[in-house]
Amino acid sequence: MNQKTQVQTPLTTIVSLNKTLNPECLQGGTVPVTTDCKSLWKRASDKCPKRKMSFKPPLLLLQLRVPAIGNDCRQSEDVLTGLHLDPSLKEVNYNPTFETMFAPEFGPANPFRTQQMAAPRNMLSGYAEPAHVNDFMFEQQRRTFSTFGYALDPSVDTNLSSSSYIGAVEEAEKNKGLTVFESGAKKTEKRKKVKGGDAADLDGFLGPWAKYQDEKDGAKPSEDEKKELDEILAKRLKRGRNEEDAPAEEKTILHVKDMYDYQGRSYLHIPQDVGVNLRSSEMPDKCYLPKKQLHVWTGHTKGVSAIRLFPGSGHLLLSCSMDCKIKLWEVYNERRCLRTFIGHSKAVRDVCFNNVGTKFLSAAYDRYIKLWDSETGQCISRFTNRKVPYCVKFNPDEDKQNLFVAGMSDKKIVQWDVRSGEVVQEYDRHLGAVNTITFVDENRRFVSTSDDKSLRVWEWDIPVDFKYIAEPSMHSMPAVTLSPNGKWLACQSMDNQILIFGAQNRFRLNKKKVFKGHMVAGYACQVDFSPDMSYVVSGDADGKLNIWDWKTTKLYHRIKAHDKVCISALWHPHETSKVITCGWDGQIKLWD
Repeated sequence: MNQKTQVQTPLTTIVSLNKTLNPECLQGGTVPVTTDCKSLWKRASDKCPKRKMSFKPPLLLLQLRVPAIGNDCRQSEDVLTGLHLDPSLKEVNYNPTFETMFAPEFGPANPFRTQQMAAPRNMLSGYAEPAHVNDFMFEQQRRTFSTFGYALDPSVDTNLSSSSYIGAVEEAEKNKGLTVFESGAKKTEKRKKVKGGDAADLDGFLGPWAKYQDEKDGAKPSEDEKKELDEILAKRLKRGRNEEDAPAEEKTILHVKDMYDYQGRSYLHIPQDVGVNLRSSEMPDKCYLPKKQLHVWTGHTKGVSAIRLFPGSGHLLLSCSMDCKIKLWEVYNERRCLRTFIGHSKAVRDVCFNNVGTKFLSAAYDRYIKLWDSETGQCISRFTNRKVPYCVKFNPDEDKQNLFVAGMSDKKIVQWDVRSGEVVQEYDRHLGAVNTITFVDENRRFVSTSDDKSLRVWEWDIPVDFKYIAEPSMHSMPAVTLSPNGKWLACQSMDNQILIFGAQNRFRLNKKKVFKGHMVAGYACQVDFSPDMSYVVSGDADGKLNIWDWKTTKLYHRIKAHDKVCISALWHPHETSKVITCGWDGQIKLWD
């Protein structure tokens, strides 16, 4: 702050010289601030010829105002002089008086300065007084504050009061001001052990294995502990209890009047009056696109999850549903519902006939796999390993009809023997739940797909996969079908396309044959081939039946088949254009 105001003081008080100036020699005037002392003195002695003066440096003269003095040499009192310090100075080269040091600042105040800015400060955030704290003491209090939440109050002199805290004061009083460098409560004494004896005494020597003196031998919990343990166990049981531990009671309903006809033949007998030879092993020469709906089988109250045709002839249709029921239907003649099999307490996921069709397996979410007699409806046996079976398949070999495999939710493929009811083999290499099992290569091998987005090929009864197919671009493939000629595997991929793998030695992806144009992401829609290998059919999430040409992979035809997801489509093995579809609307439809 520039101090322009002039202070009036007698001339003699500011001109500090050995000899006094002759006032009559000085004319009235003001010496500028910038003038240094030497030039000031020279000017004064030049104006006073009567007296030659030797120069002695005076104290700094900031401003010297000398009034015009008459010849009578009267000393005027109107002398305005003074020493003023710039408040922003950091050091001065003389000893100013107390009054000079603490004189009020002159000049107008800056009207735009805030109160905070105008306050005296020696750092950006304010005025910090120097405090002399030992480094160790500071670190000790900082660490104590960060650990316990309290520290000594730094604004209070510790000599006067050593119990003034900031932060968690209650905690400080409870701990009696304990710092992090001071140990807490004394540790309790160690438990004493029984004396170990002499090391030479081999039988009696206890050594480090000696018991504690107050140790009890009884392992029984006390009353309170027992109570607590019982509560914990009850909770655990409640949490981990599988709802229906006991399998649901099996029963069957026959929906036709007579189980046997006048010749004593049951409904398993292959009819010969349907206009097509169902007993022949030959495929139709040329297949055609189905155009119209022929029939609807209704009876399931919830969505149908899978359908299977009777092996060989295809004159019966087995369906399993989310209403926990399995139904057997006629494909020809009156197309009636022949029998209902009831025995699962949760939705049925998959069914599979044996080679001759006299028995079938069903896998459900109640964690049971059941073996049924197709003719009588009786449940022959039950199998479970407390995991959910996602798919189930009989070994198609004639001499291995007593063995079946199931893909489980715990990433394993489990092989059971029907005769003993025992698990005889486990294929445990997948990293996710197993979705499909398909036998290839004259039933010597089988292919499995899983939620781990891989495809593995296994030799029968050898629990190590000999081929593992997984690409970063691959998606999960929850539905796989073998082509009628046994050369190709059609895999429904979760990226809305059907991929074709070779089913003989190499299992290579056929990049030329990719069937697209349908929407299946999230649904395991079953794929099928026409018997002459000219078409590929699949349902989709919109309830449509999609038909592609095998050679060109072109999408030929789409039929709105179901209101909800069309989960499966089967082409009848003896018919040129009959396709059966099922959906989550609970209906099964026949198209021709």
